[in-house]
Amino acid sequence: MTNFFLTLRGFTFLSILILFLACSETKKPDAPQEMAHPKLIKTIGAPNYGSVKCGLQDKAGNLWFGTTENGLNKYDGKSFQQLLLADGLISNSITSLLEDSTGKIWIGTDKGLCLYDGKSITQIEIPLPKNLPPNTNELYRNSQLIFSMIQAKNGLLWIATINGVFTYDGTSFSPFQLKANSGGFLSTNHNVEKILEDREGNFWFGGRGNKGVYRYDGKSVTQLELEVLYQDGPTPKPTDWAWPQLQDRDGTIWFSNWGGAYRYDGKSFRSVTNKDGLKGGVGHIVEDQKGNLWFGGDAGAGLSLYDGTTFTLFTKEDGLIHNSIWSILEDKAGNLWIGTRETGLSRYDGKKFQTYSEYRQAPPTDLKEDNIK
Repeated sequence: MTNFFLTLRGFTFLSILILFLACSETKKPDAPQEMAHPKLIKTIGAPNYGSVKCGLQDKAGNLWFGTTENGLNKYDGKSFQQLLLADGLISNSITSLLEDSTGKIWIGTDKGLCLYDGKSITQIEIPLPKNLPPNTNELYRNSQLIFSMIQAKNGLLWIATINGVFTYDGTSFSPFQLKANSGGFLSTNHNVEKILEDREGNFWFGGRGNKGVYRYDGKSVTQLELEVLYQDGPTPKPTDWAWPQLQDRDGTIWFSNWGGAYRYDGKSFRSVTNKDGLKGGVGHIVEDQKGNLWFGGDAGAGLSLYDGTTFTLFTKEDGLIHNSIWSILEDKAGNLWIGTRETGLSRYDGKKFQTYSEYRQAPPTDLKEDNIK
């Protein structure tokens, strides 16, 4: 009888053990969860349309992100505040941002210029030259699109618009004619899309539709031709224009286009492309606090890190929200903020990516740009 109970007890223990192991094998481990944090909320437009086109960190430490259709978003580290037409913007589509030396924030849009003084938003009109011919590009004939803005060392603002380049001295706007009788990409008035001032005080201008880049030394403009690069695709497209991006800590000036990038050492240009390890076309380049360069481009190019020797590619597989990059910003803490297509926003802290954007379908009462008369 004793042997019987021992056998029964052993059988019962074995059955329980087998059942426990079976349950353990079929239970999937919990997926890692992101810590809860505020997000930029997209409510206007289709979920797969638009982008986070630009960003800046102001002197107070606030982060600002300009979007397509979803206005200007301010992040103070605790929450996002969205500014739209009802708050004084001329358009909900933000194209460029600049904080000037006085702390005011200039807001470029697809319909013109605005200025935020910390309390309210004012629409700013840039007077066009009376002899400016109409843009013959029908899609942009009446556009007031602002491409980019910088503040020079002497305090002068330089603004690249679809109607040409303008300077602002704090009182009035003045047109700056780069080259007469030469059409650009979106405008027949020779649009420049990006401007850079180097340490020697030269200004560099570039944009699609131009040939090469232009340099202004304060007296005259010089056009510099570039090696033809080829945009990826079934039928590679030749490109020989470039956007001036930055001058790194070593003094090298970097330019980009849809075929890759160029570096200028003060004497000559050298191209940087797929054969060097750089993935796809490049729309944005930033230098981080450690001296690394970050490259981002549209058409699924992803985010590339260049440490001075090799390129490392980051994509959605690494946690990036989208592979098409429209803006890159490094904050004072060393975090990278990456704006993408589909109004995506990712933050990279040097170890992992976190998603800081979300789409929520707007209720019927939401204010949309098409409803403003």
